Amino acid sequence: MTAATLKDVLQPAIAGHYAVAGLVVLGWEDAEAYVAAAEDAQLPLILQAGPGCRKHTPVSILGRMFRHLADRAKVPVVCHIDHALHYDECAEAVDHGFTSLMIDGSALPLKDNIALTQKVVALAHRHGLSVEGEVGAVGYEGRGGSTMTSPEEAQLFERETGIDALAISVGNVHLQTSHAAVIDRELLQRIEAVTTVPLVLHGGSGILPDGRRRLAQETRVKKFNIGTELRQEFGRSLRAHLDAHPAEFDRIKILSGTIEPMRMLAAKIIRDLGP
Repeated sequence: MTAATLKDVLQPAIAGHYAVAGLVVLGWEDAEAYVAAAEDAQLPLILQAGPGCRKHTPVSILGRMFRHLADRAKVPVVCHIDHALHYDECAEAVDHGFTSLMIDGSALPLKDNIALTQKVVALAHRHGLSVEGEVGAVGYEGRGGSTMTSPEEAQLFERETGIDALAISVGNVHLQTSHAAVIDRELLQRIEAVTTVPLVLHGGSGILPDGRRRLAQETRVKKFNIGTELRQEFGRSLRAHLDAHPAEFDRIKILSGTIEPMRMLAAKIIRDLGP
């Protein structure tokens, strides 16, 4: 199946009252497990290469890896750059086969965020690709940095940029290791009232699975970014494999012990958000 864009998978999610998982990739093993999980669930998937992943592996390699998996998958798979801060990062992603770009200008003044996002949208749409932008700021557990999204700014940002999806801050926080997030449903409702595009919640690991499911069914949040929850499972399964095979030293064999647990958890996450 040909790699998909955000518009390809999120617009049907609006009509069907469900959401799509944006799963954070750190290497081949988890990316392979996530695609297998999506095929198990028979639902679409968004593979995400964030800043940490891109620092570890060149975008040129990640683009080929993501497209290799997406083009052979039995379900739609979006090849997505997460939290790009600069236009050049997005241009590089386009050159290497990514089908979706997240430009994060949330740390900029609103007018500069709009100008940067407009430039990325023009690039992406010229190539038939999709763009996610962000208004407000989603902080990090223990480090703060959150700024709740203003509905008025969200409305202006959508109108001026032509984005395909909008990341918002309504109580969600990056890197939460427990389901401690408290989503401000009243603020979310106000944002929904003045915008039209699919909404995105980063920090999905911090939201209870039942909460994610209700939001998927009841609101226009159609993409949940989930990484920490899966990284925790990777750590657990890796330690269990090493405990069970103390003499093992081959990297491929050691990491193979994480694939099935990661696939099973990813499949549950994808199904819980699905129709």
